[in-house]
Amino acid sequence: MGFWESLAVVNDKVNTFVWTTIGVWLLIATGVLMSVLTKFFQVTHIGHWMKKTVGSLFDKKVTGHTGEHASISQFQALCTALAATVGVGNIAGVSAAILTGGPGAVFWMWLAAFFGMMTNYSENILGIYFRRKNHNGEWSGGAMYYLQDGLGGYKGMKTAGRVLAVVFAVCATLASFGIGNMGQVNKIVLNFTSAFDIRALSGTVLYTSGDKSVTLYMLIVGIVLMVMVGIVVIGGLQRIAIVAEKIIPFMVVMYILGSLVIIVCNAAHIGSAFAHIFGMAFTPQAAWGGAAGVAFKTIITQGCKRGVFSNEAGLGSSVMVHSNSNVREPVKQGLWGIFEVFADTIIVCTMTALVILTSGVVDLDTGKAVSENDATLVAEAFNTIFKIGNIEYGRYFVAIAILLFAFTTILGWSHYGSKAVEYLAGGKAPVVVKVYKVIFVLMIVSGSLMTSSIAWDISDTFNGMMMIPNLIGVVSMSPLVMRLTSNYVRRRLKGEDIEPILSYDPQIQAENAKVIKETGED
Repeated sequence: MGFWESLAVVNDKVNTFVWTTIGVWLLIATGVLMSVLTKFFQVTHIGHWMKKTVGSLFDKKVTGHTGEHASISQFQALCTALAATVGVGNIAGVSAAILTGGPGAVFWMWLAAFFGMMTNYSENILGIYFRRKNHNGEWSGGAMYYLQDGLGGYKGMKTAGRVLAVVFAVCATLASFGIGNMGQVNKIVLNFTSAFDIRALSGTVLYTSGDKSVTLYMLIVGIVLMVMVGIVVIGGLQRIAIVAEKIIPFMVVMYILGSLVIIVCNAAHIGSAFAHIFGMAFTPQAAWGGAAGVAFKTIITQGCKRGVFSNEAGLGSSVMVHSNSNVREPVKQGLWGIFEVFADTIIVCTMTALVILTSGVVDLDTGKAVSENDATLVAEAFNTIFKIGNIEYGRYFVAIAILLFAFTTILGWSHYGSKAVEYLAGGKAPVVVKVYKVIFVLMIVSGSLMTSSIAWDISDTFNGMMMIPNLIGVVSMSPLVMRLTSNYVRRRLKGEDIEPILSYDPQIQAENAKVIKETGED
């Protein structure tokens, strides 16, 4: 057995332990815990968080640029977080969940998202509460800080908090190269070169590995992506946020509209699709091809895992950009965290699932699919409507969607990796972060030339390894989340005149409390 084969075997065992044995269950348990402790805030205060998020999109205080080097607007923070979360997982991830776990996996994706709303809410609250200024005067926040200063603040837990913070930061850095870079690039290149084939370029094979060939076309697309990402990433968070707020709303709306066309045209099959989603969610043996059925555990794991892969609730990743918001009130950014998961999974992922299940590309009775390739399956679904003669506009639409989704995911993850490296580097952060960004950009070409899924698989493992210390931090800080939520509800919703709780740092607490009192900031 060669090195790569041995590495794949080891990674598979670690991945199974991290995700299947403990990860998914810890994820759901944390979401349930935070939902119960906040009295199911995502339901009981749905009108409030909808009003303060989607209902405030025309409020200049929310969407207007801050002009501050240290922060970005609340809307920019959301768009940058969605840039990293709304990606390949919303298309290929949902398809993979259905292909592996059947329609029932969609139910568990929804369930993970429902509880994940409060996990993401809690992460964002803690991110704002424990953030601080870095060497450039920018806000820095994330799981590493609430592990270090939150969990580490408990008696006898200083070392444990610090160790878990380092583990999280290391795994986040490594995951940024895989799931946030090479894996996304690989999906872009494969789908784009297939949909928009240029024979002169795709016919020039650079090398072959197994049954897969790398062409000159793939290399050229990879180089173009590297240049485009490099221009944005070198400009820092402000430039990433500006690009994200332009692309994200457009691409999400276009994808939803395209999906709705498919779903409406196949309206007669909507009832059957939902029946199979709910009916196959609880079966110990899903009826995919009789004896070749999918185990109940696989249905749950695939649904929850792909849900997290899409919305990242529980990973602690999006906290690193939400913490750059110009908001002063931790809970206000937590509300955007709820909306982020809602938009990503409940809306976008559901669109993908219904497109697949209503279009006939998967036989709901036998489980046979027209394509075993996750991204191609969605393209085939779109081709059922968006096709004129031999011209398949559906695959063009999906290829462009994946290009935009994955491109913005790369931008978002470049920021996550930068913040993780910044934490690890300490006093040497300015130089080390610059080196990281250069390496991150150069690795894009490697992603375009990949013929193996090992980089994707390993980064999936690191995602799970990020999740575990992050969730430990969230659970350990759950009393603080309750206190912050209660304080906000009493002040903002019940009108009580009490002192706001805004930061672990006395100086930041005093400054923000003064501004809120003087301006009446809502």
